[in-house]
Amino acid sequence: MGAALDEARAAAARGEVPVGAVVVKDGRIVSAAGNRTLELRDPTAHAEILAIREACRALGSERLVGCDLAVTLEPCPMCAGAISFARIRRVYFGAGDPKSGAVENGVRLFASPTCHHAPEVYGGIAEGEAAALLRSFFADRR
Repeated sequence: MGAALDEARAAAARGEVPVGAVVVKDGRIVSAAGNRTLELRDPTAHAEILAIREACRALGSERLVGCDLAVTLEPCPMCAGAISFARIRRVYFGAGDPKSGAVENGVRLFASPTCHHAPEVYGGIAEGEAAALLRSFFADRR
């Protein structure tokens, strides 16, 4: 989660919502990304999506079987769908997201009977630090 938090801090420094994600396989980081929706003018450029895309390129597969994802914020519906389609084994997330989350909040995509693949999910990892980054970022904009 430390590398994901580093990516979140880098995203904040770019003026992006501070969310970071890393994909790990066999104990090594395959890819790491932070939000880039503003920079790329792309609403799909969430940290999870960018990390999944890069991991697929690096591993030469559209499936990330045996890979784990660490992300600083509970994934939204779009990212949860991508996680499922990529067949991520485990998801570790920091702060919960009652407004836009789709794992433990909202649609709870992985619990849906239409979800093709549900990873193991572990929430609250470095939650305090992840939440503090988000609170600070949004407080500065109010």
